[in-house]
Amino acid sequence: MDRLDNTIRPYAWGSTTAIPHLLGVAPSGEPQAEMWMGAHPGAPSRTARGTLAEVVEADPKRELGPEAVARFGPRLPFLLKLLAAGAPLSLQVHPDRRQAEEGYADEERRGIPVDDPRRNYKDANHKPELICALTEFDGLCGFRAPAETARLLAALDVDSLEPYVDLLRARPEEAALREVLTAILTADREEIAHTVHEAAAACARLGGEHAPYAEIARHYPGDPGVLAAMLLNRVRLQPGEALFLGAGIPHAYLDGLGVEIMANSDNVLRCGLTPKHVDVPELLRVVRFEAAGPGVLRPEAAPDGEEVYDTPIDEFRLSRYVLPEGTTVHDLTLGTPQILLCTAGSVRAGEHELTPGQSVFVPAGEKAAVSGAGTVFRATVVV
Repeated sequence: MDRLDNTIRPYAWGSTTAIPHLLGVAPSGEPQAEMWMGAHPGAPSRTARGTLAEVVEADPKRELGPEAVARFGPRLPFLLKLLAAGAPLSLQVHPDRRQAEEGYADEERRGIPVDDPRRNYKDANHKPELICALTEFDGLCGFRAPAETARLLAALDVDSLEPYVDLLRARPEEAALREVLTAILTADREEIAHTVHEAAAACARLGGEHAPYAEIARHYPGDPGVLAAMLLNRVRLQPGEALFLGAGIPHAYLDGLGVEIMANSDNVLRCGLTPKHVDVPELLRVVRFEAAGPGVLRPEAAPDGEEVYDTPIDEFRLSRYVLPEGTTVHDLTLGTPQILLCTAGSVRAGEHELTPGQSVFVPAGEKAAVSGAGTVFRATVVV
């Protein structure tokens, strides 16, 4: 079992206080957006044996288990994170596996360097993800019913929004969502920026359900993604609740601290709230134009006190143990790789005492047990 030394990524949207508060250290004043736990080449966790990427590469079957290697290849299939949003993240979608394979092959054929800002596909893998709230956590997830969005937009009383309102009221659901998002993202930039400013002012004036969009516009003035965000469900997770984001589902995180797990991929198609490249034709190929509720997940009880967040993905499985004072040892030994992350209290994992924000990597088959008083998240795979 290896204690992990993890990198914190200072993205501009990160909270300056949430991760330091969890770790019990003084804030630096700089944004601290994500703490990465895993073997991703961008920021692999460090161990006494080298980086976790080096440890896995040296003996994949020993570290990951033969079944995981046979199923997913000789790499850790998931990336675990602490995510702390202090401002809205980019509005984005992720491709399914087939779309990722096709997009990656096409960009390779065209010779687009992997670090080119216009590149959409850094690898040929899909990127489903799950976010579990540690604090109240605000986000946007999936398309709202078009008629409900039409009501929201009509209340703003902005003339330039009337064509979108008419489309949302008149067309079949999929066609309405596709046409409105396409119109927003392909409109003249000066004209759409003016519409966004008018809409943001109206949202600020009305408040209530409109208030979050005025706040988004404050961070991204004139960005067409502000209008795209109004097409989506707004959701507020309570601590312990989670969202699963499958392929093609537009989403954005707005504020809060959570544990995030995802398949080990960098593939992101952006549709706004960002200065980065937005590839509209490719985005429209990937987005699923279906209205549905956000589908908030709550953990399901499993044997031995484990609480599981059930998803249709095999590359990762996230669960947690909430251990009361005086808890007896829980045996967590598995034939698959695990990362154990403490988020509250103080727990013992093998020889390691863990406090909030500390984590360990458990190789496949390695004896693993936890005890103490606190909360431990467990990340592994399904084989």
